[in-house]
Amino acid sequence: MTAATHSSLFPQVPDSADAVLDGLDPEQREVATALHGPVCVLAGAGTGKTRAITHRIAYGVRAGILQPSSVLAVTFTNRAAGEMRGRLRQLGAGGVQARTFHSAALRQLQYFWPKAVGGSLPRLVDRKIQLVADAAAACRIRLDRGELRDTTGEIEWSKVTQTVPADYALAAARAGRETPRDPAEIAQLYSAYEDLKRERGVIDFEDVLLLTVAVLQDRHDIAEQVRSQYQHFVVDEYQDVSPLQQRLLELWLGERDNLCVVGDASQTIYSFTGATPDHLLDFRTRHPGATVVKLVRDYRSTPQVVHLANGLLGQARGRAADHRLELISQRGAGPEPGYAEYTDEPAEAEGAARRIRELLDSGVPASEIAVLFRTNSQSETYEQALADAGIPYQLRGAERFFDRPEVRKAGIALRGAARFGGNDSLLDDAVDLPSQVRAVLSGEGWTSRPPAGSGAVRERWESLAALVGLAQDFAAARPGATLGDLVAELDERANAQHAPTVQGVTLASLHSAKGLEWDVVFLVGVAEGMMPITYAKTDEQIEEERRLLYVGVTRAREHLHVSWSLARSPGGRANRRPSRFLDGLRPGSVGTAGRTGAGRSGGVERGFTSRPDVVPRRTQRTVARCRVCGRTLTDAGEMKLMRCDDCPSDMDEGLYERLREWRADQAQRSGQPAFCVFTDRTLMAIAESSPDDEGGLVRIPGVGRRKLNRYGADVLAICAGRRPQGEDERD
Repeated sequence: MTAATHSSLFPQVPDSADAVLDGLDPEQREVATALHGPVCVLAGAGTGKTRAITHRIAYGVRAGILQPSSVLAVTFTNRAAGEMRGRLRQLGAGGVQARTFHSAALRQLQYFWPKAVGGSLPRLVDRKIQLVADAAAACRIRLDRGELRDTTGEIEWSKVTQTVPADYALAAARAGRETPRDPAEIAQLYSAYEDLKRERGVIDFEDVLLLTVAVLQDRHDIAEQVRSQYQHFVVDEYQDVSPLQQRLLELWLGERDNLCVVGDASQTIYSFTGATPDHLLDFRTRHPGATVVKLVRDYRSTPQVVHLANGLLGQARGRAADHRLELISQRGAGPEPGYAEYTDEPAEAEGAARRIRELLDSGVPASEIAVLFRTNSQSETYEQALADAGIPYQLRGAERFFDRPEVRKAGIALRGAARFGGNDSLLDDAVDLPSQVRAVLSGEGWTSRPPAGSGAVRERWESLAALVGLAQDFAAARPGATLGDLVAELDERANAQHAPTVQGVTLASLHSAKGLEWDVVFLVGVAEGMMPITYAKTDEQIEEERRLLYVGVTRAREHLHVSWSLARSPGGRANRRPSRFLDGLRPGSVGTAGRTGAGRSGGVERGFTSRPDVVPRRTQRTVARCRVCGRTLTDAGEMKLMRCDDCPSDMDEGLYERLREWRADQAQRSGQPAFCVFTDRTLMAIAESSPDDEGGLVRIPGVGRRKLNRYGADVLAICAGRRPQGEDERD
């Protein structure tokens, strides 16, 4: 996980607006400087999307184009919103509102409720599951623990998709949802749940958005007041927006178009909650004048990890796959992903623990290692294996760092020392900030050596050790900082939930790992029945499982270990097989070649027009037909060759081999996979047509203007029987 205590979190504030742009790549700079009109940023995993949008906001603020108080940046988690606020503060753009949809809506609802409705806003219930249980009792329907949880999920889905109880059964059938009980019973429970809330005068999490939408729709004066406050909107993770959140965003915007959205359809993994990538994919249709920027330079992962990630999506199908981004690693070469098969799950967990112990002994920090699994129920086996091996770990999704009792007590102690430290004998020998913090926290249980074993004592020590590490980095970044300065920094972080890194291996589900990254990632349990999960039946559900694995792969910076087991328990029937998603990708497997190389490249697409009275002309798409037999072509690979796979080829085999040799040399020199230069299909198309000028070359699907500029001269030279200029220079 990105180290929150790293000294790069305490950089110097840029001294000018132009300095905010320093270090951005060309596409990120396009994002940062596109401050007017609708902007859509299609950002692949690891391409620096948060960097791009925070620098965009900061550049606008520092250049005087945006007023901080007029900007509302929304995302989906408190952690992401806190990170965004922290980055903006470091860039000199404090005062910008960065919140979740629910947090922003709740603030507005609390402020306007007395004016719109009267009285105080009803109490917000933290957990609705007890209300659902009470509704089931009122309906005389018995639900076990699993059914209770799943029914609660169905109610949440209904509300974010704006489905009322009477329409639930039909809506669930259309969406292909696996309901925990008969849909009619769920609808009855949903209706009883809503009645119970009204009787008790409470609202739930989804009501916050529904009521805010209702107020803004019914009260134009309130809507205009909100719109006068916020003039510019930025929405992160836009592929996860639900219909209800999209409606709220539209009401915030009104008739304006100062909107920047950021997302990646290939990371849509929350459709079960009502999220849909359609709003992202349809953005250009709704906003014909939009600027679209594609970020594909992957700064996170090595070419080997990126190659596997691209390969996974290359086999994908569906609308999201049609808009996939093909990543290009910007890092040096690393190790190939490792694959391992085990007899059973405990053996798989023990194997991962042994490998982790080797990594720890070689100097890899525990905080830079993660074990990712499909379901939370898989966690226990790995917790036990790590505990048996004496390896500290933390379970992702557990109690938030600044809410832990030992951290809150440490904060009180540090605050007291900052105020009255002159009278504290503990600080007599402390000559600098880190030694002061160590002295204070020694009274709370911190020691220079960690306690033996694991459990609660070790967890408390890890929390205090994280605060000690934070103090050391803070002092290194800000010489002369006082204990009071550190306390202020801790308060800021607590408000933003920006926790320092705890030294322990992370155990997390693939869903909860979204947005995080580690040097080393173990993807475990990658077997049929678990990945894809057994209950994924439809094509759409299977593709979402593939995207979930893609998210897991792209969490790894350098080392990636993929494993599966043949049986659940020792001595069990060995009837499992590796996930179908690995077919054709792991060594020794056979699978569909996929569409690797056919993804969207990076760059910028300008909008048709910024004039609302000008309607863009739709481009007519001609039907692709085989140039041999005349059959209509639908497969992307066949369309690239302009012939059926079964039709005879007039390819120049010698030219094809020379192109392949040249491509291998280019890939080696640039440190990227060969398909990033040209795919096999594109080379075949070139060898079949043997173009003699740039016009003929650029018309071949898969070439495009960018690759023409980079490789065109070499390819045309090879087609003409000459040696590329670069080879002559190397000779």
